Amino acid sequence: MTGSAVKILVVDDEPPIRKLLRVGLTAQGYDVQEAPNAESARQSVADDMPDLVVLDLGLPDTPGHDLLQEWRGGRLSMPVVILSSRTDEAGIVKALESGADDYVTKPFGINELGARIRVALRHRLQQQGEKAIFQTGGLSIDLVKRIVKVDGEELKLSPKEYDILRVLAQHAGKVLTHQFLLKQVWGPAADVQYLRVYIRQIRQKVEKIPDQPHYITTETGVGYRLREPD
Repeated sequence: MTGSAVKILVVDDEPPIRKLLRVGLTAQGYDVQEAPNAESARQSVADDMPDLVVLDLGLPDTPGHDLLQEWRGGRLSMPVVILSSRTDEAGIVKALESGADDYVTKPFGINELGARIRVALRHRLQQQGEKAIFQTGGLSIDLVKRIVKVDGEELKLSPKEYDILRVLAQHAGKVLTHQFLLKQVWGPAADVQYLRVYIRQIRQKVEKIPDQPHYITTETGVGYRLREPD
């Protein structure tokens, strides 16, 4: 994704939304392609693989979830950022569990979407060359020595607290669903209440004001997101 403009495929059946995204993302330096439905999106991906897809879940011919599952089932790994209605928490969770990288809810600001796109693109690059030390603001995590510091002071974390923080750090900037975190740390049968308790404990240790978290933010009804690395 260097040497030429990043190609973004916008898949949405609403012409005003496509125009908004085309104008806004072009102004941010992206090469924007458009598809009004799933069939044309399939063709665009087959003809000219984009670097990232912005995908509306409510397509007229094939649900966005199904299209995403097709791509992931075919081992297509380009980042996908979902567009969804604000009330569709279940749809957002389903899309993230199916392999979406992030989401924004309508109505949205083009700057917010641009930030999500940058994180998704950066996350894919980081996966190819993960660093031993994660750093965001005053929070640092040594993923080899299992040492966590805030503003240079080492914290005492329980093994489970560290495991949660490690998973969040490995996907920093990306929202992780409750079920994804539970499966990674406890296994698929664990209760989400475990996770809420541990997140609260971690915030007591890493956040200056735990009730106003700076590092670990809540995505209501969906999961948690660790601030992206510096």
